[in-house]
Amino acid sequence: MRKILVGAFVSLDGVMQGPGGPEEDMSDGFSLGGWTVPFFDEAGGQAVDRLMREPFDLLLGRKTYDIFAGYWPKDPNADRPIGQRFNAITKYVASRNPDISLSWHNSVHLGPDPMEAVRRLKEEDGPNLLTQGSADLLQTLLNGDLVDELTLLVFPVVLGAGKRLFTDAIAPSTFALLDSTRTPSGVVVSRYRRQAEGVKTGSFA
Repeated sequence: MRKILVGAFVSLDGVMQGPGGPEEDMSDGFSLGGWTVPFFDEAGGQAVDRLMREPFDLLLGRKTYDIFAGYWPKDPNADRPIGQRFNAITKYVASRNPDISLSWHNSVHLGPDPMEAVRRLKEEDGPNLLTQGSADLLQTLLNGDLVDELTLLVFPVVLGAGKRLFTDAIAPSTFALLDSTRTPSGVVVSRYRRQAEGVKTGSFA
């Protein structure tokens, strides 16, 4: 059985839009793209490397797929292991467009019911499914209780607006903290595993 692993760069106020560059995702007037760059150091890179240490396929929303497909096949540093890996592995893409054209090598459209397709993928043997970016897809995965682990890199910046990792539409759930570290630039890297039970409540009275 395959797991769904989420790797996400988020601000202190939970925004995950446009972390890598000014023009990465300017939808809804977002103007602070590239907000992770001043804080990204060697330790942050090592945290990303750990997330990708085990075999995986990519599970992406259409917008993130387009960003990746526009960059990695043309990466000027073609000998980088991450680029070679992204180009070689299977990319599963969720899109509402039934006529979607996927030109990146080994790309697969999940079809008209992406969540049912993801459930089937999870039941198969094979590498885990790694989701990066893909904010809209993440909301659906979280609400459908399909996410097994979260690795969050929380950057010490408040953005005020933008696409968020968690919204009001997310179903209540509980995660166990597996490990947590801090980079020299102040990024907190934490890994969480989804727990079977729901949210427990109590009273201090």
